Amino acid sequence: MVRLDGAPKVRGEAAYLGDRAVPGLLHGVVLRSPHPHALIRRLDTRRASVMRGVRAVITAADVPETRYGIYIKDATVFARHRVRFAGEAVAAVAADTLEAARAAVAAIEVDYEPVPAVFNAEDALRDDAPLVHPEWEQYDAAPILVRLGNRSTRGVIRVGNVEEGFAKSFRIFEHRFTTAKVHAGYTEPRGAIGFWDDDGSCTVWSSTQLPFAVQETLADAVGLPSSKVRVVATTLGGGFGGKLTVGVEHHAVLLARSARAPVKVVSTVEEELTSSLPRQPAIVDVKTGVDRDGRILAKQGRIILDTGAFSGSGPQTASSCTNTLHGPYNIPNVLLEGVSVYTNNITTGAFRAPSGPIGNFACESQMDIIADSLGIDPLELRLRNIFHEGDKGPSGAVLAAVGLEECLLRAADAIGWNERRPGKDRGKGIACGWWMTTGMTSEVDVTLHRDGRVVLNSGAVEIGTGALTGAAQVLADDLGVAAEQVTVIGGDTRDSPYDYGAQGSRTTFCVGNACKNAAVEMRRALAIMAAPVLGVAPDVIELRDAAAHGDGRSIPFAELLGDEGVKVRGVFTAPAVPHEASRLENHMSPAWHAPSFHAHAVDLSVDEDTGDVTVHRYVVAQDVGFAINPTYVEGQIEGGAVQGIGQALFEEIVSRDGIVQNPNLTDYKMPTMQDVPTVETILVQYPTAHGPSGAKGVGEPPCIEPPATIANAIAAATGARVPTLPMTAERICAARGQIEA
Repeated sequence: MVRLDGAPKVRGEAAYLGDRAVPGLLHGVVLRSPHPHALIRRLDTRRASVMRGVRAVITAADVPETRYGIYIKDATVFARHRVRFAGEAVAAVAADTLEAARAAVAAIEVDYEPVPAVFNAEDALRDDAPLVHPEWEQYDAAPILVRLGNRSTRGVIRVGNVEEGFAKSFRIFEHRFTTAKVHAGYTEPRGAIGFWDDDGSCTVWSSTQLPFAVQETLADAVGLPSSKVRVVATTLGGGFGGKLTVGVEHHAVLLARSARAPVKVVSTVEEELTSSLPRQPAIVDVKTGVDRDGRILAKQGRIILDTGAFSGSGPQTASSCTNTLHGPYNIPNVLLEGVSVYTNNITTGAFRAPSGPIGNFACESQMDIIADSLGIDPLELRLRNIFHEGDKGPSGAVLAAVGLEECLLRAADAIGWNERRPGKDRGKGIACGWWMTTGMTSEVDVTLHRDGRVVLNSGAVEIGTGALTGAAQVLADDLGVAAEQVTVIGGDTRDSPYDYGAQGSRTTFCVGNACKNAAVEMRRALAIMAAPVLGVAPDVIELRDAAAHGDGRSIPFAELLGDEGVKVRGVFTAPAVPHEASRLENHMSPAWHAPSFHAHAVDLSVDEDTGDVTVHRYVVAQDVGFAINPTYVEGQIEGGAVQGIGQALFEEIVSRDGIVQNPNLTDYKMPTMQDVPTVETILVQYPTAHGPSGAKGVGEPPCIEPPATIANAIAAATGARVPTLPMTAERICAARGQIEA
């Protein structure tokens, strides 16, 4: 099936935020702090406000004194009295041209008084560390959070008794791993156009993944009830989690109110790399005890997550990181904690499979270390410990549809695992993992017209994955119409039903289930209409080929329906997953819906002199539940693996004392087609009872395992273990002792 969003994109007809313009449109630019931590002693906008073409200049004094945030309301539209990271918004200008706005921003005078700052998350937990938020106790926060000073929360998984487990262990392994900040790498920067209506309500066109979440945050930021805030999602040029929350929407809307005209604000590349929401960097300590056969008896670990100046998605990510550090293994004794920490670094956020690569890199790197130390094949070590059908996950949830063993065996076979070190400086690596399918609520409105056309209205946004095409296929199949007859609209908080949003590998799963429920309602309505015409009972009516059939007779929809067609609503809310609450303390990601399982394998070589890595083959075997559209599933796997390779080998936002050193796409190294091989995909299908046709979430998992997979292959090729991401050529040479670390 052709993707429903494909044709307008390849023809250049899709209207992205940057393509949109309206009469009288002004351009907005944001002034950002050059200091990571400072008091604002004086802020003078007078010279800027009288410059030619300037229509509005706003600061914290011009906006409501409100705070917003996902789990902790700790953020403000503009810095008020204090800046907490280099890149925080201090003021904004709207002008007739972009050049005039930039000139006015440069004319704003700010006197800063630098104050002590903290840049290392471990240091930030010290009792004598400078407080990023001296007033942290005054913030509204989710009740589950356990906060103290620079710690925004701490989530714990506790199973059995780790001390007893370690006492019974034959060997105990302790290691530290670190990961870096990485940008989501979407092609289109964050952008928004803000408008105000005569009734005091506002509208924003936004390049967002979550229109309803942005609506709620904007309501807090601008001091309006959410019913007075409308968010319309434009065609999205990639998101990968980086566009889940407010980026520049609040600046566009507040500038528009002050200027009394529509205002467009679009981030520059420098702003993307200094003030967006990259993946959190982390410090991971893990201690694992095993018996003589390599079976894990105990695991203890701590993840310290640097969320930067504001908490963002950090509290939830820290909790879910304990699940990925645990890994897809049966472990009788566990004590894992995830801690999210404020620093004066740039604020971080969600990025495709938040926490996934962080915990998996540590877990799976250590599994290879254990295997080599015990003289056990790394594949065999994993097979001795992995989850199987009916096992319990770390929260005590019973696992079903577990395809992990098949994934491992097929990935290993595809890479030729029997020859792990095929030559000098050449090695193969393998890693496995598991991930969630995010639940929550999706609603859809479905209208069937006389000509057989079906309009699917969803609050979800098509972010480039083809997920809504998959949902449309589910709907078409259940209604007995061709998938090409379905049109998808939506992403509008005023005109679309609610959706939790395009995030967490949930869109096809949740919207598809809502479509199935809508189809039930549609079939019921059509059966009641067709039954008297066909002279049969409603329960024998079947829908296929755009017609109602019963007892050998049929009537086309064109003859059955009126001019307005039939409209129904479908709703799906993922059911709670039973688990053992006694295993958890203040944990925000306790049990995963329809978890997926996956294994990656790689064949690579490392240049003996330079440390450069060449990836020859890369294989992904992923349990997708059921592949509704195999082509698009494979596309997601290929793209995710490439993103993971980027995190493994190249990508890092480098900061020194809170200042980003590489705020451009020359020095921030994302992989190109010359850097990656063809990704070979193996679709493993263990259908879940909860997904449409058994489908599980697909989009996030492929980026989880590449760092560990590549780390294990580098170790096999060189004998050197690199415990830090990215594993650059310099770090590989340092690990081999060729240069100083």
